[in-house]
Amino acid sequence: MTKPKPDDICQVRCFNTDLVAQVCEELPQDEILEDAHILFSALADKSRLKILYALSNAQELCVCDVASMLGVKVAAASHHLRKLRDLKILKYRNDGKLAYYSLKDQRIGDIINCVLKQIAI
Repeated sequence: MTKPKPDDICQVRCFNTDLVAQVCEELPQDEILEDAHILFSALADKSRLKILYALSNAQELCVCDVASMLGVKVAAASHHLRKLRDLKILKYRNDGKLAYYSLKDQRIGDIINCVLKQIAI
């Protein structure tokens, strides 16, 4: 008895060489794709997405402000902030005993705001 073939795959081996060549030429460089991968990985966590959204609308927030906003302990907020800093998405500065975080590039805030507005439509 022959297994039925799925209808969501090609049944013959051919492809549009001109179209494939065009698509390959238009693909972004690997470095750009890697940067996008890093950003989208960071956005895959709801807490980090909230942090980035908050920072897109504020100049900077200290770790305790972020912890209060998320409703978590300072250590948990610090972990998320450190991860985002390690990914080169956030920058920080110390002011005495306080550590403040802000977006390294405002375009990330623009991306987040655009995506969230589109989803809300």
